[in-house]
Amino acid sequence: MATLVYRTAGESHGKAMLALVEGMPAGVPVDKEFIDAELRRRQGGYGRGGRQKIETDKVEFLSGVRMNRTIASPVTMMIVNKDARLDDPQATPPP
Repeated sequence: MATLVYRTAGESHGKAMLALVEGMPAGVPVDKEFIDAELRRRQGGYGRGGRQKIETDKVEFLSGVRMNRTIASPVTMMIVNKDARLDDPQATPPP
């Protein structure tokens, strides 16, 4: 059995969040609409501020998926932050 390895990258104020999943076999169905629905669901979570209500996160597959199925190469996903603030020193907290 293959081992799944995943990595994530990105910051809350950055341009995007990235995920890399290695070890997916070919032919696994991928439901983008389901993932987008889960991203929408997290927006209403407890303690969320006003930002969560205005952002509309959607996943974009950059590699590893064709015609809604995995192709055995690493799957790379990106969620763009439409309100990135990394280049704004007034709006971004220090690291």
